[in-house]
Amino acid sequence: MTILAETHHVGLWETIVIICYLAVLGYLGWLGYHRTRGATDYLIAGRRTHPFVMAMSYGATFISTSAIVGFGGVAGRVGMSLLWLVFLNIFVGIFIAFVFLGGRTRRMSHHLDAHTFPELLGRRFQSRAVQLIGGLIIFFFVPLYAAAVLLGGVHFIAEQLAVDANIALLVFSVIVAAYVIVGGLKGVMYTDALQGTIMFFGMLILLISTYVAVGGVVGGHQSLTDLSGLAEHQMGAGGHAGWTSMPRFGWGDPQYNLWWVVVSTLTLGVGIGVLAQPQLAVRFMTVHSQKELNRAVLVGGLFILMIPGTAYVVGSLSNVYYTQQGDILTGRVVETLDADKGHVVMALLEDDDAEEPTLLLNDGEPVEVPVVLAVWSDGAELPQPGDIAHGRAPALHYVDGQVDTLMPNYITRSMPGWFGMLFLLTLLAAAMSTLSSQFHALGTAISRDVFEQLSPGRAGRPESSVLVVRLGVLVGFVVAVAIGYLAGGDFIARATALFFAICAASFLPAYIGGLYWRRMTRPAALASMSVGFFSSLLWLALVKASEAREIGIVQIITDGKHSILDGHHNWPVVDSIVIALPLSILTAVVVSLLTKPQSEEHLDRCFRKAHP
Repeated sequence: MTILAETHHVGLWETIVIICYLAVLGYLGWLGYHRTRGATDYLIAGRRTHPFVMAMSYGATFISTSAIVGFGGVAGRVGMSLLWLVFLNIFVGIFIAFVFLGGRTRRMSHHLDAHTFPELLGRRFQSRAVQLIGGLIIFFFVPLYAAAVLLGGVHFIAEQLAVDANIALLVFSVIVAAYVIVGGLKGVMYTDALQGTIMFFGMLILLISTYVAVGGVVGGHQSLTDLSGLAEHQMGAGGHAGWTSMPRFGWGDPQYNLWWVVVSTLTLGVGIGVLAQPQLAVRFMTVHSQKELNRAVLVGGLFILMIPGTAYVVGSLSNVYYTQQGDILTGRVVETLDADKGHVVMALLEDDDAEEPTLLLNDGEPVEVPVVLAVWSDGAELPQPGDIAHGRAPALHYVDGQVDTLMPNYITRSMPGWFGMLFLLTLLAAAMSTLSSQFHALGTAISRDVFEQLSPGRAGRPESSVLVVRLGVLVGFVVAVAIGYLAGGDFIARATALFFAICAASFLPAYIGGLYWRRMTRPAALASMSVGFFSSLLWLALVKASEAREIGIVQIITDGKHSILDGHHNWPVVDSIVIALPLSILTAVVVSLLTKPQSEEHLDRCFRKAHP
């Protein structure tokens, strides 16, 4: 079932705020255009970006509506266990990336005059094929991730402004496309810095407001812990142990499925995959020295802690809010779970023979669900099985498993109208900052890494390259919007994790090996990228049930099953990164040791220590 709050109608002041916000973005895009005087400016912002701008741009690119809306909604289902992803985001995505990869990426890209992530790999391994393959992977798969980010913003825009979601998707896409196509990376990074700042303060206010709404930090978390009986009753078969506990760990039984989803797909897939994100790696090429990267670590770490950390905490605590202040549901008590905590299973049947039970909201509107878990509080007498009673349900029942709508629904219901507008700007900032960077990476990939490699005679013609970039961005937006129209209800988190996992398996061994291991060879890079990419696709198409169900190949070859390992417990929920990344790493090492190393002259050029 989906229970929606009343939307807030947009008044004069709200309209003025939105117009002013878009006008500032337009000015920053124009400023980027005005200061873009060549390929180096358009592609990597002239290599002289301020560390605060770089850190905020990196964070705003990394953390988008997919984290706030998609993963925040997932936290409403799985709970605080997602905070392990925040730890990896900070330790791996900021500290490891900035300290151990950022400086080497910056220096090597300068030594090799590389302007894009695939170009860096291609010139490090002296391989046009490496650059071409990298560019094609980015071009074909960025729209999938971009569609997830688009939908994260569109869900809230549609609910907050009371507009049709399809119209919101179209208008939103056009606005972002306009300033990416015009401004290049300078325009993108200027807008990212502004949008990242808005995101930080918007999420800070949301965190404080949520704790006030659920009874404080201690009270809110204790109330969430007390709801463990509800979580276990509804999702215990999959391993749910409560919203403040990790799912049950083990192997070989369906009760461990949730642990493998949380750890392999959500935590490792995104937490490790961040290191191989092309739109993030190119940020390292924009600063002047390692000192500026080091200065950016603290800003980036605080940003990541605040944005996804708040989203996951708020998503989990929304269950407390709904059981305390959500709609009153009228139904018949079926059984009691925790008498001391007032937890029961409740349903109201239209008649004794009805197959589908019907619950009533407090205004008498019927809402069809199989069953609802309800909470009684304030010392009210607990009803007995068979009684007609009133209770409130946790967040899951307010979104009917559609996790992508949980955060927009919670914000609209629980917060005042002025905050809804502020949070709308926060989500617009989150979506637009990531989308602009995604499509800048996509456009430069199709131009510099594909078009110029297939048409070497046109390389070095700025007017031709920039035109192809802008056409590539336009095509990418069209594809992303089309995917957005077709996407299902839990698409955002799934698509994000899928994109991160594919990038990790395809790029990470070649990227880190290229930066640190002189013995890494051209054939090893090609083999590693190929093995990582195709093993990821095969796993997603044949084994991982949630993706294989959508692709449809398994149903044809197995007479209707969703995984070729259906019946082999836990395998169908294990993410591709657990299989594809180790295979890619092993391939890189073995092939490097079996093939001829590159020339010492080239390696000296790649690894020389001199300050650029």
